[in-house]
Amino acid sequence: MSSTTTAILSSAANGRRLSPDEGVAILRSASLLELGQTADAISRRLHPEPYRTFNIDRNINYTNVCTAVCDFCAFYRKVDHAEAYVLDRDVLLGKIQETVELGGDQILMQGGLHPHFKLEWYEELLHDIKTAFPQVNVHGFSAPEIHHFTKVSKRPLREVLERLKAAGLGSLPGGGAEILVDRVRKAFTRGKVMTDDWLKVHQVWHELGGRSTATMMFGHIETLEERVEHLERVRRLQDQTGGFTAFISWTFQPDNTDMADVPPAGSFEYLRTQALSRVYLDNVPNIQSSWVTQGQKIGGLALFFGANDMGSLMIEENVVASAGTVYHLSLEQIKRAIREAGYIPRQRNVFYEYIDSEPAPALAAIAG
Repeated sequence: MSSTTTAILSSAANGRRLSPDEGVAILRSASLLELGQTADAISRRLHPEPYRTFNIDRNINYTNVCTAVCDFCAFYRKVDHAEAYVLDRDVLLGKIQETVELGGDQILMQGGLHPHFKLEWYEELLHDIKTAFPQVNVHGFSAPEIHHFTKVSKRPLREVLERLKAAGLGSLPGGGAEILVDRVRKAFTRGKVMTDDWLKVHQVWHELGGRSTATMMFGHIETLEERVEHLERVRRLQDQTGGFTAFISWTFQPDNTDMADVPPAGSFEYLRTQALSRVYLDNVPNIQSSWVTQGQKIGGLALFFGANDMGSLMIEENVVASAGTVYHLSLEQIKRAIREAGYIPRQRNVFYEYIDSEPAPALAAIAG
């Protein structure tokens, strides 16, 4: 690694913001070890507490019907397809009940872009959920879904978000970001939101006092420069609104998709890109590990490469699973991964507030 790259990482560890050109240089030339050490130093500076976190939720896909055509997606079905579905309301509420019984306080609720449902359908869905489970946060509807709602219902974005918030929407997930560069989005998706509109959904949600997460799916047709451009767009919006609570990145899973010929990115590339996200996104407080795509060992190792959170127990997951990824961890396995990294596991909510009892001081001292 060049002395220039070493100097860039050293200054970043001390709090200096990277430029896009520096981000590309780091991603291209830095050694994995030195990049990881820098990301870990920044994570420890931002999170000096002896804890690393997780949450318990369930990914409920209320429908797989979608008008968009995404070459990278193995989950969606056209409205008249034999495998198309919309979950019965009782089934959906039953899934939430199971989540609550397992200690969960949240559902991640996303679906395809259904061509027939108006805004009132989603308001009724939220009302039914919050009536039955007022204590459960609905982390729901990705930016592509929200943008789609505005088109189907012919309503302005701010009104759509205000009405969903009033009906019980608690926070927005970062889904549907893929790579926030229009060249990439146009190349492998049709009928789906472009970069500026994805960001606009989150901007307006933040202006309404809401919080959301940001994501990136990489390792397909994007260049290294476009990965950094994605991070730059997230960082710029965060400078403006401060509404992103966390950033989550994962590698594209090609199996069973129309892009099955794309060589899958490995763990080396995953750790490298996650570490860069921690170094680059100096204004995003939390970085999640993606054990769902990487498995327990790499998911736990990610806690040394900038992550301070192990993500969700993920009682149910359908979209990534449709592409053939089969990693499943128990709650104890997630806690063990955190302990093996030298930290105390704590359960948190989507706002990164601890929702379990604080461990005894003696245990905290041992972990430190």
